[in-house]
Amino acid sequence: MSQVIQHPRVFTFVKGDSLGQGNMKQLLGGKGANLCQMARNGVNVPPGLTITTEVCQEFYAVGGRLPDGLLDEVRTGVQLMEKTLGETFGDKTNPLLVSVRSGAAISMPGMMDTVLNLGLNDEIVKGVAKRGGERFAFDCYRRLLQMFGDVVLEIPHDDFEAELSKMKQARLVTFDVELTADDLKELVEKYKKVYEAHNQSFPSDPWEQMRMGIEAVFRSWNIPRAMKYREINKITGLKGTAVNVQAMVYGNINDQSCTGVLFTRNPANGDNHLYGEFLLNAQGEDVVAGTRTPQPISELAQKMPEVYKQLDETVHTLETHFKDVQDTEFTVQDGVLFMLQTRNGKRTGTAALKIAVDMWREKLITEEEAVMLVEPRHLDQLLHPSFADDKAYQKDVMCSGLPASPGAAVGKIVFTASDAEAWFARGEKVMLVREETSPEDVGGMHAAEGILTSRGGMTSHAAVVARGWGKPCMTFGISRDDAQSKFLSYYVKHGVLEKDPFETLDTEGVGELVRLAVERGRATRPKIELGICGEHGGDPQSIEFFEKVGLKYVSCSPMRVMIARLAAAQAVLKLKKSAPVPAA
Repeated sequence: MSQVIQHPRVFTFVKGDSLGQGNMKQLLGGKGANLCQMARNGVNVPPGLTITTEVCQEFYAVGGRLPDGLLDEVRTGVQLMEKTLGETFGDKTNPLLVSVRSGAAISMPGMMDTVLNLGLNDEIVKGVAKRGGERFAFDCYRRLLQMFGDVVLEIPHDDFEAELSKMKQARLVTFDVELTADDLKELVEKYKKVYEAHNQSFPSDPWEQMRMGIEAVFRSWNIPRAMKYREINKITGLKGTAVNVQAMVYGNINDQSCTGVLFTRNPANGDNHLYGEFLLNAQGEDVVAGTRTPQPISELAQKMPEVYKQLDETVHTLETHFKDVQDTEFTVQDGVLFMLQTRNGKRTGTAALKIAVDMWREKLITEEEAVMLVEPRHLDQLLHPSFADDKAYQKDVMCSGLPASPGAAVGKIVFTASDAEAWFARGEKVMLVREETSPEDVGGMHAAEGILTSRGGMTSHAAVVARGWGKPCMTFGISRDDAQSKFLSYYVKHGVLEKDPFETLDTEGVGELVRLAVERGRATRPKIELGICGEHGGDPQSIEFFEKVGLKYVSCSPMRVMIARLAAAQAVLKLKKSAPVPAA
């Protein structure tokens, strides 16, 4: 009789202790599982809790509200944070503030929602001011009002940005950090008027903020940009997003504080050095949102040498544990380092090959693990255009910038994501040019040959997403790329093909026909050697399927041989790993 495994809906984590662990991504999401694992490993993470992905399913099953009893379980988890930090959520004199973040089993950078500094109101902000000064307190408050309004109440983000821009223009300053405490107090009042203009009000009760924030993150699982990202990247079969509620640490409390994003190796070329950026006196979303251009991580070694040394040691410990290049987020609060996230880093094809080989040579991973680190789409990317030696172009360079994701691209300039998608649908190659990208631009970013922004750094969500994308390929048939190319229509026109086979081949059920063909062929001639001809060698899912059903080979064009060989090796390793252990 099978045993039903019971587990809590809320998992807590604190430095040195957590019930959750890194192999529980399907239940806790990638962010939550890795936070729990870091806590278990003794990494300095702010205490927090993770609400499981199964609760996301419950949320939708009961009509888009929190299931009965969940908020009480969250209260119990918050009490652990309060005990650990000596602060109290909702207290006016020594308040605990929290962040509420999403976290699916598969990383979706920037696609779902986050709210920082939950727990503030007009009274509690005075208690925060006693801790770090009025400027710090009202900086946190205006950020909460903006994020809560945007994420929870769906007030347009641009309405808040317009008020911020007007304030900076009036004060003749360029950056947010140049605004004074009085400026930020005034900005808070202007933000409240934005709420009024949309017939909304900001809830002053911290626990009401908590409830609404958690519900908003669950809702963000099915907002258009998240659904589009899953469609583009063929992400299916997930239960939903987890929700992570974590004690705030403040990179904006003073000039000995900062926030940053760091890769353990260069995700563009694979070089073994720290690659990342940070912002002094800032909060986490400032870096990844791409709204400010940060400083390279190498400068942190000069500004905070002890912190840099500790950060270097911590992230390399994480890389050794997870056996892959890590993409981390960190905050330094008044000289103390906190790790907020770690995940396997997205990388280019060039970087993937170098990282896999280097980590094997460094004896961090086995030969089999090195093979699994390189995805077939990474090899496909090596076939894409790139610039020759930079020196060859020096005379003709009109402008230069940060290489957030390498490669060469040519296209007509468009200035909105919707135009990029529309022009792409007409067969045009386009370059998406934006002051900054936002998660809502995901469809246009995917349609564009290249992306150019005037703000943001090499670790922004836009850079991470662009760096990780390869070309899409349909399974078990002529690929989408083939269907759009000239040879297929040429064959139809000249009678080589009676009709375009794309629609009939590229449908569900073709894989089942292949399986039946193999079974019936073997039933007639058990020793027959069966294979398949076509461009299927470029599709890793096809290769894996063909291995399972017993095909011995696939044929493909020479340029796809390296992709097919890698996919075949990975398919064999996966089958070996999943094979049942023989009885003794």
